[in-house]
Amino acid sequence: MEEDFRALEFVDGALRLIDQRKLPAELAYYTARTSSDTAFAIKDMIVRGAPAIGGAAAYGVYLALQESGDDRALFRRKCSLIRSSRPTAVNLMWAVDRMMAEAEACSYVPSRVLAEADAIVREDAAMNHALSRIGQAVIRQGDTILTHCNAGALATCGWGTALGIIKEAHFSGKGITVYADETRPRLQGARLTAWELMKAGIPSCLIPDSAAAVLMRDGRIDLVIVGADRIAANGDTANKLGTFMLSVIAREYGIPFYIAAPTSTIDPGTASGNDIPIEERDPDEVRRPGGMLMAPEGMKVFNPSFDVTPHQNITAIITERGIAYPPFDKAIGKLLNGGML
Repeated sequence: MEEDFRALEFVDGALRLIDQRKLPAELAYYTARTSSDTAFAIKDMIVRGAPAIGGAAAYGVYLALQESGDDRALFRRKCSLIRSSRPTAVNLMWAVDRMMAEAEACSYVPSRVLAEADAIVREDAAMNHALSRIGQAVIRQGDTILTHCNAGALATCGWGTALGIIKEAHFSGKGITVYADETRPRLQGARLTAWELMKAGIPSCLIPDSAAAVLMRDGRIDLVIVGADRIAANGDTANKLGTFMLSVIAREYGIPFYIAAPTSTIDPGTASGNDIPIEERDPDEVRRPGGMLMAPEGMKVFNPSFDVTPHQNITAIITERGIAYPPFDKAIGKLLNGGML
């Protein structure tokens, strides 16, 4: 199965992105013609989800090379702007660094650099499908699954990670049901995951984030599957704010809690979750969700975009190379050395 939409495509020398700020009301597109357009699209969450950010950034580096000509210092500055557009999603840094290394290795030949960006996108799509198939090992017939934020085709260059596993289970006839958290304050679950679930025809129900605890307490959730924006070397995982809370409740009630992410989301340079930078976003995302004033003007707001789930709360990490179980440091070490689990 393939989706009939793509979060990103490089067409006619420009990066065409689904404008995820406008879903589900409108399926609209944003065209990034420059590297600064690309950095803006990442920062403003026109494109979001760690793998999709990585794919967009790869094309942004190609655009930066086109704009810079033979000025290598200008090229590096433009790449740095893209690299700094969001601090938590490690696929962003990974993609920019890979693209810059390829640019240097091929003596800055534009066609070779563009081919590398295309390769990153193709690899992510292939990883999505491999991860989704491998993830079927944790889903039983008739399971009810809880997910948070959006880790589907909109968040990747292909099928999806956590939502890719869910789609694979549905289309293989497992008879699953899905609960999707709204995922406040930007409502990626309500706006994006619900949109993908309905397009796929998957039996599903949208819930306020705060309803998840009741469902888990009452035995109505069989497992939790979420994506990731960065995985530390010890298995600690950064994902959309609210994931940590779910992991605590799942652990309390003995519910399996799975992370689904490609190995490109693992950051061996980050020892633990304590070292993961957490992005804080505009207070008006909380005060004015959707542009409507919902809190007094001037009210102080704490708006971290992510939280860190400690490895102790994670049952397993599902990747395209297999399922990593504790002790995570050893399993992750094997994955990063090219091994299969």
